[in-house]
Amino acid sequence: MIRWALIIVGVLVAAGVVGATIARVLGRSGAPASLLLSVVSYWLAAWVLWSFAGGLAVHYGALAAYPGGFFALVALAGGLWHYRTARRLGRERALPVFVGVQLVWLVFVLFRNGVFGF
Repeated sequence: MIRWALIIVGVLVAAGVVGATIARVLGRSGAPASLLLSVVSYWLAAWVLWSFAGGLAVHYGALAAYPGGFFALVALAGGLWHYRTARRLGRERALPVFVGVQLVWLVFVLFRNGVFGF
C-alpha cells in the first residue's frame, strides 16, 4: 500500500510541476497547478510526520496502536477539502482546514487508545 501511495503522490507532484511549467511557458496562470502541488506537499509532509510520531509513540509505549493506514484516507479526504477551499477562498483561508483535520486526527488517535478514559 505504501508503494502505491508513494507512486500516486509522485505522479501528482510531477503533474503539478509539469502543469505549472507549461502554464508559465504559455503565459497563463499556473495557480491551480501550483496550488495542487502545494496542497499535496502539505498532506505528504503531514502523513510522513504522523507516521513517524505514531511509530515512535507505539515503540515507546505511549500508544497501544497507531492506525497509520487509515490516515492515508483521512489525508486524501482532507487534501481534497483543503484544495477546494483554497481554490474558493484562497490559500490562507484554507489553512484552518489543514490544521482542523490534524486536530481531529489527534483526538481520534487519543480516543482510540483510551486516553480520555471512555
